[in-house]
Amino acid sequence: MQRNKELHQFLLTKAEQLTEDWYASLDKSGTGVYASTDPEVIRELKSQNFEFHQHLCKIFIMEKSAFFAEFDDWVQEIGRDPEHLNTPTHLIMKEFQRVREQYMDFIEEYSKITEDLVSQKSLDIWKYAIIEAIDVVMTRVVEEKSKHLNSRIEEQQQTINELSSPLIDLPDGKALLPLVGDIDSDRATAIFENTLEGCTTKRVDHLFIDLSGVYLVDTRVAQQIFQLITGLKLIGVTATLSGIRPEIAQTAVQLGIDFGEIRITSNLAQAISSEATLTRD
Repeated sequence: MQRNKELHQFLLTKAEQLTEDWYASLDKSGTGVYASTDPEVIRELKSQNFEFHQHLCKIFIMEKSAFFAEFDDWVQEIGRDPEHLNTPTHLIMKEFQRVREQYMDFIEEYSKITEDLVSQKSLDIWKYAIIEAIDVVMTRVVEEKSKHLNSRIEEQQQTINELSSPLIDLPDGKALLPLVGDIDSDRATAIFENTLEGCTTKRVDHLFIDLSGVYLVDTRVAQQIFQLITGLKLIGVTATLSGIRPEIAQTAVQLGIDFGEIRITSNLAQAISSEATLTRD
């Protein structure tokens, strides 16, 4: 059995020493939270480490499922902590491994000072319990950190997509969508969704889509761009395309896209001028 109230109490009394010894021996020459010289960051790092020890020693008095459930809040705190997010994952894993060695030494110390005879089997069980607990917690922290970073990347990509498909207001219910750069499938989807929503919100009735800054699209993206025209038509927005490069035109022809009902001009100036003429007439 891994349960041992005396060992739990022994380790609990060593928690502060564990933290101070750990920080004193910490390699502070690297990057991230461990290299910080900010007193507030150092104080918080020590507090997090101390809290870790308070949780970990409970492996000797709690059922596993309850033990790991209680650890979840700490795991999420570390996995989402800005300082740890800016720390290389391999350094975080290295510190978990160093802490594991600390516990091996303290378990050996406990076995020597206890009045009861401690068998090698008991020592092995206790050490295995600590190793397993630290490995599980370490894995969960790395997973939480990865999940949070991926979420931030997705949010940043969404922002980039929104900024890369700006809907510019023009007078009299008109707007301009200037597209620049390569358009992959994700960006094409964002353009489709943002444009339809923007035209509805701004009550646009005529949209100029300028493609003169788009140099490369694949067949799927080309199809999505022209599906945008259909989507705009369904919400009552007339679209005019301008600046279609030969490469895009060739792709569209290969797809069999029908240009029959789409207004097309060679450049944006001509598109706006033609619309102004039609409006006056």
